[in-house]
Amino acid sequence: MRMAVTQNPWQGRVDSGEVGDTTRLFRIVNTLESSEAKTLGGSPVLLGFGCDAGVLRNQGRAGAAHGPDAIRQALANVPAHGLPALYDAGNIACEHGDLESAQLALAGSVHNILSRGGFPLVLGGGHEVAWGTWQGLRAHLDARNDDGRLLIINIDAHFDLRTSRPASSGTPFDQIANACAERGQPFDYVCLGVSRLSNTPALFSRADALGVSYVEDVDMQERHLASRLAELAARIDATDHVYLTIDLDALPATVMPGVSAPAAYGVPLPVVEEIALLARRSGKLRAADLAEYNPQYDRDNLGARVAARLAWRLLG
Repeated sequence: MRMAVTQNPWQGRVDSGEVGDTTRLFRIVNTLESSEAKTLGGSPVLLGFGCDAGVLRNQGRAGAAHGPDAIRQALANVPAHGLPALYDAGNIACEHGDLESAQLALAGSVHNILSRGGFPLVLGGGHEVAWGTWQGLRAHLDARNDDGRLLIINIDAHFDLRTSRPASSGTPFDQIANACAERGQPFDYVCLGVSRLSNTPALFSRADALGVSYVEDVDMQERHLASRLAELAARIDATDHVYLTIDLDALPATVMPGVSAPAAYGVPLPVVEEIALLARRSGKLRAADLAEYNPQYDRDNLGARVAARLAWRLLG
């Protein structure tokens, strides 16, 4: 199920004739094998989820499976700005549409990275990535007998609480809710950027029934940022662990054209970035992922650069 990074996306500019620190990320990245026993000491680890089987099941546009390497290519030339270490654990492939096996493989890799002291940043792939990432984080916490509260922050135009099966990119948080109920654990889920035009009344009812906290896209603009950050900071203060997942289709289509479902309105990039920074600086962020980048529908690599910017913010 493990798939190597293709065509070495880690290539960039060498400014050997310049004075001072000109180090770019491609110069510091190291390959990380799952069989290694190396302790990572909190270093960030990129892990690709080369899968869009869940998007196809959800009647979306294919192409997100190629997102991880495209984001890496955009990251490669970004200045390191003192980041001491960066690891790349390769990609998880989804073979023959076997989404469930790919998600289990992703969960195992996330668990492995966490158990070695790394910070996993998963590059999707469709938003079905969330079910795999959450399972890996949950397995890591269980192995440590850690029953602390886990807050899920999802920046997304969609709730992804569909109850239909088989599972898809539209079901991961319903799957997590069911798993939490079976385990007798709270389902602490915050969804930021929900579009009323992209979610049926049935999905709003499902969110309400599960006690989901959500903010619609019209209340996630820059003029609302101070209030949203204060509210989210209070939620983070009251929890022990944070899992952040960003569905890039929450961003306006003018900023993020490379997704299956472009947003006509969306959440501005500065708002998304500040939320990501708040989570990272809290010291409680255990895992994060970027979902739904689809290079097939990108324009001038704009979406890849936006995804890379958010990834870079989370790496530090």
